Amino acid sequence: MGIVNDEQKWAAVERREKAADGAFVYAVKTTGVYCRPSCAARSARRPNVTFHTTCEEAERAGFRPCKRCRPNEAPRAEQQAALVAKACRLIEEAEVTPGLEALAAAAGMSRFHFHRVFKAVTGVTPRAYAAAHRARRVREELSRSRTVTEAIYGAGFNSGGRFYETSPGILGMTPTDFRDGGAHSEIRFAVGECSLGSILVAATARGVCAILLGDDPEPLVRDLQDRFPRANLVGGDRDFEQLVARVVSFVEAPALGLDLPLDVRGTAFQQRVWQALRAVPAGQTVSYAQIARRIGAPKAVRAVAQACGANALAVAIPCHRVVRTDGATSGYRWGVERKRALLEREAGA
Repeated sequence: MGIVNDEQKWAAVERREKAADGAFVYAVKTTGVYCRPSCAARSARRPNVTFHTTCEEAERAGFRPCKRCRPNEAPRAEQQAALVAKACRLIEEAEVTPGLEALAAAAGMSRFHFHRVFKAVTGVTPRAYAAAHRARRVREELSRSRTVTEAIYGAGFNSGGRFYETSPGILGMTPTDFRDGGAHSEIRFAVGECSLGSILVAATARGVCAILLGDDPEPLVRDLQDRFPRANLVGGDRDFEQLVARVVSFVEAPALGLDLPLDVRGTAFQQRVWQALRAVPAGQTVSYAQIARRIGAPKAVRAVAQACGANALAVAIPCHRVVRTDGATSGYRWGVERKRALLEREAGA
């Protein structure tokens, strides 16, 4: 916040700044009550106000917590994020995916309210989150099970038929092809050049599955081959090269926007992080901690950073918009200089 003296604290109280909540509390001598800076209670007179770093400090001075803003309790947004994180754990640990009714009851909410809060925090519905988690389990089981059938049941599907109906959406290909490193699947790709260096765009029938940046085209192609070692990689035709041109145009002029069908593959947690990143507007930045809070996992800052590093869809999933809490530019899979360049262009767009 940068609030260092009482004058700045009083200004924050007068403006009822939510961003100042947690930095300090203020107490009113005439009422004996202490509040958050954002409290909507009637304004106090400045001579009657004292400031305290923590709730404990205010209470030691003889003040009691305000019943309106409840400064001694976690903010509602944090409470909701904790409840959603608990629901996510229930989904991940259950043998059979719990229904909406059971999840809402565990959170102490109505079905409608829980559904709305869950989507607001994670960016996806409980059902979509469960599907993403099960997709991760399928990938894990396919990599270690002796047969596809074992993997299907190991991932929690009650019938093979139901899984095969949904496998293209979960894996982007048949489970057998997935086990074989993408064998028999076709991935079109093309490499272009932009002001940030070389850029590779690849797509399956479902959508763009990779946007890679680098200094040299050859390592980018090797990266794609490593991801799908047995896929049929096909050089893009003229129509596909137009898709590459759209991506390059966005890199050069972010104001143009980029609306492409994506074939996004990752764990349930990664999907939540990437969904939250796609909601960050061009020209704005967020911290890793903010993304962690938005997806209901406030302690998972390191995991959020790892999910950003695992993103293979540069600019389409804008992990370059994530910075450190102090605003400093942090690491970027494709180089910090490229990250700075992208942010500068978006800021000036």
